Amino acid sequence: MKRYAEEIKGTLFDKPELRRAIEEIYNRPLRQIAIDILNRQLRSGINDESLAHVVTDLYEDGRLCVVQDEEEIYEPRIICSLGLVKEGGS
Repeated sequence: MKRYAEEIKGTLFDKPELRRAIEEIYNRPLRQIAIDILNRQLRSGINDESLAHVVTDLYEDGRLCVVQDEEEIYEPRIICSLGLVKEGGS
């Protein structure tokens, strides 16, 4: 995708949505639906242009990557609770 984006840079086909989608892929985990769709397309031998359209569509629909609000990222969460009891003593 990055190579294709560089090839079309400055042409009529250069879209900012594709660049933002690529940036999102590098910075956030893919959603499971996006993984399934992209794997299926790659196995079928999709060309770069069509793959760019699929990625852009997923990005625009909000189905490409997991996006968390900034508040959720910094909110403390309990991930484990362990209670210890002293045995045999008072």
